[in-house]
Amino acid sequence: MNQPARWDVTVVVGTVVHQRIDWQRATIRVAGAGLLFTTGAIHLDLYLTGYRSIPTIGTLFLLQEVVAFGLGVIILVTGSRLASAVGAGFALSTLVGYLVSLRIGLFGFREVPTVAGVVSGVIELAAFAVLATFAFEPGVNRPSAGLGAQGEGWTDALRSGIPGVGWAIAAVSVVGLALLGTSVAVSHPATAGSAGLLTTTKINGVVVVADARGYVLYWFEPDTPRTSHCSGSCAAYWPPLTGSASAGPGVTGRLGSIRRSGGATQVTYGGHPLYTYVGDSSPGQANGNDLNLNGGKWHEMAASG
Repeated sequence: MNQPARWDVTVVVGTVVHQRIDWQRATIRVAGAGLLFTTGAIHLDLYLTGYRSIPTIGTLFLLQEVVAFGLGVIILVTGSRLASAVGAGFALSTLVGYLVSLRIGLFGFREVPTVAGVVSGVIELAAFAVLATFAFEPGVNRPSAGLGAQGEGWTDALRSGIPGVGWAIAAVSVVGLALLGTSVAVSHPATAGSAGLLTTTKINGVVVVADARGYVLYWFEPDTPRTSHCSGSCAAYWPPLTGSASAGPGVTGRLGSIRRSGGATQVTYGGHPLYTYVGDSSPGQANGNDLNLNGGKWHEMAASG
């Protein structure tokens, strides 16, 4: 006789618990979508402020923004576990791309540690953790209308959760954070060092000036004959050519020097302060030519001046 009463209590308690879980999962869903929006916004800003001029990398940045915003909207509106799983994988793959570009370079572009890059990496790792939790952690099923109701397929299996998934997500997050930290710590771009004997090399039919190692030298449009406007993170991408330089065969332009804000002596050629580019991984490359990056356009230094 008391069976109906006990059943009603069970249903009410189950409904309350489910509503509480719903609110928790809604919060996680909004947080995950917000993290995707944030990393997309960072990449959009970087794209608009110079990365769009980098071959292949600019296209990838644009694609990242579109996918990040698109997945964020889908997750926010639908609460789809599948979309959340895809979003988690997307965030993690974006972080992996950043780490590869820091350590060895990607499509001819070598990234250097910057505040924007590190912050974006941390956000991507957080997005992975939040979205993976939303996608794979078990939910609470609503009380069935009757006993023995059949499941609805793979979505019910996913809703039931994957054993140990929380520990797996935590482990991947810790490893990712450690890799990010070590990559940032060891990814110091090689500096041009002492200028020494300047040489020439031919790039796409143009004779350009190179440093003593054979690396192509560049000049920066915002600079003046007396002042370099590339410092801080800019100088990490474009190491200034410092020291005393002498002209080798074919180097016919006027050599000079300026004093940088930190006190170092930077070599000039034809009135242009000289730099190398961290994206050139070997002599004879000119990956930095015509890039609009770090506040202005960069050009290989023609031997003619």
